[in-house]
Parts: sequence; structure tokens; C-alpha cells
Amino acid sequence: MMSNSQIKNTLPEDVVEAVLATKNYWKQSIGDVSGLMDRIIAHLEMEIDTIEAELKAGMNPWPEVDYKSIETNSVSLEVLSRIKKRGCLVVRQHFSEEMATQWDQDLVSYIEDNDFDNQYRGPGDDFFSTLSASRPEIFPIYWSKPQMEANQSKRMQQVQVFLNGFWKAESAGKVWFDPKVNCIYPDRVRRRPPGTTSNGLGPHTDSGALERWLLPAYQKVFRHLLNGDFDLYDPWDAAYRPEVNEYESGTTKCSAFRTFQGWTALSDIKQDQGVLFTVPVPSAMAYLLIRPLLDDVPEESLCGVSPRKVLPIDKKWHSLLLRAKALIPDLQAGDSVWWHCDMIHGVDPVENQQGWGNVMYIPATPSCEKNRRYARQCAEYFKLGRSPDDFPEEHYEADWQGRFQWDDLNAIGKAAFNSD
Repeated sequence: MMSNSQIKNTLPEDVVEAVLATKNYWKQSIGDVSGLMDRIIAHLEMEIDTIEAELKAGMNPWPEVDYKSIETNSVSLEVLSRIKKRGCLVVRQHFSEEMATQWDQDLVSYIEDNDFDNQYRGPGDDFFSTLSASRPEIFPIYWSKPQMEANQSKRMQQVQVFLNGFWKAESAGKVWFDPKVNCIYPDRVRRRPPGTTSNGLGPHTDSGALERWLLPAYQKVFRHLLNGDFDLYDPWDAAYRPEVNEYESGTTKCSAFRTFQGWTALSDIKQDQGVLFTVPVPSAMAYLLIRPLLDDVPEESLCGVSPRKVLPIDKKWHSLLLRAKALIPDLQAGDSVWWHCDMIHGVDPVENQQGWGNVMYIPATPSCEKNRRYARQCAEYFKLGRSPDDFPEEHYEADWQGRFQWDDLNAIGKAAFNSD
């Protein structure tokens, strides 16, 4: 079987030369770049104007749906349409408040019982480099009982299948994934205590930066834009996405195709306390891709994109999009939030945070060969208590007591690891 490292792409030796060549290729393929951008902007401005009007009227652009309506397949057509338009949603009462609060307490016990504070060796990746506290906000643990119980729960599976259903799983003559089966993508937890002052996290997108322009697989994903035909571009078309592999990076990457990124709240979280925001326009990716091709951008530039970094969104190049910035609404413990894998998102700053801000990161990762391959690898790491391959090699849980075990998996859990 091909190893995870063997299927990865490596950065070009001369990134600047690669960028120059790729931009020239895109420009020649598109032809009328400015005309294409005019069509993209005309579409986006209608969406952004609507979002601005909603915000001004005190409405939240984030669609909301109650878990029970997902469970009973009774989500209204109006809400379904709004989710597809916005590319994000809040699932209310995904889990009961009591269950989420208990999971939060169990995570604290797991961390404290295994003496994490005295084991912690400092930042394992670049994300932690701005933190001054001795204990991180993002805890590098993956195999606790709360995390695994949530991952293998029927309620999580139902929401993930619901979310996968917004995508076009079959196109270009191929079935790209099975929307009714989800693979596991183990991730970390965040515990941000009261009194925290944080600069937040600037707007960006995940799942590749340079790759979106340079990789042939990503060029197939965005083939209609490359042909100058914005009308055919569908951000919900999964064609070729499972064939994309990110460049090898320093410490953190993503080896899976996620239809939606997401997290589940383990505490009540108020909107003004440094929360997640998005630019809830899935087609904004078209603007991000074509913007570097305009004449006001230096030839060697991709509007701030650099190797081994996320794709940044800033006022200099993307001010139009930032007009639509929308914070999540107030959440209760047990609610979950989800956003399209191309979605611009970030975290607002906060000063002297009031209350806890605790979440478990769990995405929607449908069954395809790429995701099954990574899930099988994660199964071996899980059995050993090691950190998954997409994250820093910290392996704190290898000898921890109370870690979730292979024999604790139910049928959903085993299927998520692509295992019998």
C-alpha cells in the first residue's frame, strides 16, 4: 500500500518560477481575465449586499437548523436553500447540553489525571508560537473518550451525512465519494479559559494555498474558471477534489477531503467573546483565484500566499470579500458549527474573555479512497496512542490512562476507520 508520504506533492524547487509560469498559463487559458473578474464581482456583490443588509438589520447570516429536523428529515426547503447559499450553518442541540458539559468535564479529568501540565513540551506547530501561556489553548490530544464518543455517535453520523448531501458526489463521469459513509479525521480540542486576551486568527482558507493555482488536480477542480466560464463553476462539485494532495509542510497539513470543517461546542459561547467568523459566500473562492491575475498584482505574487502557510485574506487584495464577515451566533454547549471547506474563516480577537470557550474539532470527511487511506493509517496511530500524521509528532497520549481503546469502538467507529 502506498504510504501517506508517497502520495504527497513536494514544493517546486523554485517557487517564484513556478508561480510566474502558472500565472502565465492561467492568463492564456482564461483569455479575458478582466472580463471574467467582472462577472465574478457582479455575482459576489449581490451576495455581499444581501449579507450586509442582514447584518445591518440585526439578522445573523448563519443559517440555523435543529438537530431533530435533521434526524427526522424535515429540514425545510427554504433552510436547505439558505445553507447552500451561505455554505455554513449552526446545528442547534446537536448534542444535549448535559452531554457536552459532561464531555468537557471528562476532558479536564483526562488531562489532569495524566499530568499534562508537567509533560507539556511547548508549541508543537507554528500555531502555538504566538501563545504566551505555559498551557496551550489547542490541546494536542486526539483519543480521549469524549472525542471518540462524539466521533462514533449516531448523531454525529447523521449530521455528517446531511452535510455531505449538499455536494455533487457524482460528476465528470465518476462517483467521487460516498456521502452516506464518513471516515474519521481525528483532530484536537480547544479550551480557552475566562480572562483570555487573544489577537484571534486572521481570515484565511485551509486545504491548500499555493496548491490551488499550481497543482494539476486543483486546476481540474477549478477547470471552469480556467476556461473563463464562471457560470459553470460550482463550489459544491466534488469533481477531482479527492485527487488533490497538499504540499508537504512543516508540522500541520490535511490529508483528507473535508466537505465541511466543523466543531462542537463544549461550553456556552457568546458572539462577542472572540468567536469564529466566516465570509459566508462559497463562490468567493473564484475571486481569490482570479485576483492575482489582475494587472495591479506583481507578476511573482499570489496576493500574499507563501509556501507552507494558509491562504491569507487581507484588505489590500480582498476588501470586497471582507465586507461580508459574519460572526457565529451565540451558542449553547452541544451546538455545532460547520463551514464549506473553501470558506474564508477566522477567529475574532477578544480581551478579558468572559466564560469558557471550549470546542472539539470534528469535520465531515466522506468515504473516498483518499480519506479511507488516511483513516486506515489513523487506526494504527489510534491503537498506539500516537498523534495522527497530519499533526505534530507529540504523542502525549501513548502512555496515558483512560484513553479510548480499539475495543471501545462501535460499528460506526470501526467503519469510520475503514476497518471491520
